[in-house]
Amino acid sequence: MSKRALVLGGGGITGIAWETGLLAGLAEAGVDLTTADRVIGTSAGSIVGAQITSDTGLDELYRRQLLSPAALGDTAPLAAIGPSVAVRLVTSLVRSRGDIERFGRILGRQAVAVAAKGRTPTVPERYQQVAQRIGGLEWNDRDLVVTAVDASTGELTVFGPQGDVAEVSLEDAVNASCSVPCVYPPIPIGGRTFIDGGVRSGANADLASGFDPVVVLSPLDRAIGPIRSAAQQLTELGVRHVVITPDAGSKRAIGGNVLDPAARPPSARAGRAQAAAHVDELRALWG
Repeated sequence: MSKRALVLGGGGITGIAWETGLLAGLAEAGVDLTTADRVIGTSAGSIVGAQITSDTGLDELYRRQLLSPAALGDTAPLAAIGPSVAVRLVTSLVRSRGDIERFGRILGRQAVAVAAKGRTPTVPERYQQVAQRIGGLEWNDRDLVVTAVDASTGELTVFGPQGDVAEVSLEDAVNASCSVPCVYPPIPIGGRTFIDGGVRSGANADLASGFDPVVVLSPLDRAIGPIRSAAQQLTELGVRHVVITPDAGSKRAIGGNVLDPAARPPSARAGRAQAAAHVDELRALWG
């Protein structure tokens, strides 16, 4: 059997819920994507990747997505990718002149400056927030890789036992991967500073090179300027693949703020409902 890869893209709190619901619905229909030989997680997808490669079953992970923010102890102030953040992203894209690493450097500098002014949670506060989802989890013998971008160089860094930086803890790797620029603080690790892996690509699907087939769950699979979509990356690799993005019902459930915990339960249910539309295609591809 060929080696299979599951790619989990970024998409905020609602993206975690939607991906978990989709995985649960597919497994219920007999297509268990968590059996992948490699799991690639970017931003929200890094949290889902850490969860599905742990000993916790999909049914329990899905059940947790249906709980209210209060039941999960989620007391952090509501975050959002607001207009000021959007302007910074667009300006950085224009100034990057088509160079994805230049884009990462420009946005990285802004992220560091915004955090230094106290406009984001502190690093300890952010670790506490992420621990509500992956607390206690560690790397195991699964091939899980987690992406982040070096804020100084703009280069992609791949964490994990099979990645570029094997010695970094799973907790550090996931916090770095989920560091949305100018919303959450950049994460210092080993003398370097990291921001969200989604700065380079919404899913970084090209890390599935050497694997076939590849399935991508990507709440925000977009090609903007130098940012490549998962479909573009996998087409260039020439591997069999399916990229799944939210359907109309899932988009309505996700709503306008992907960082809103209140939208988590409807996003999970929508993902689970959407799974039915992909069962036949994935059964033929995945086996």
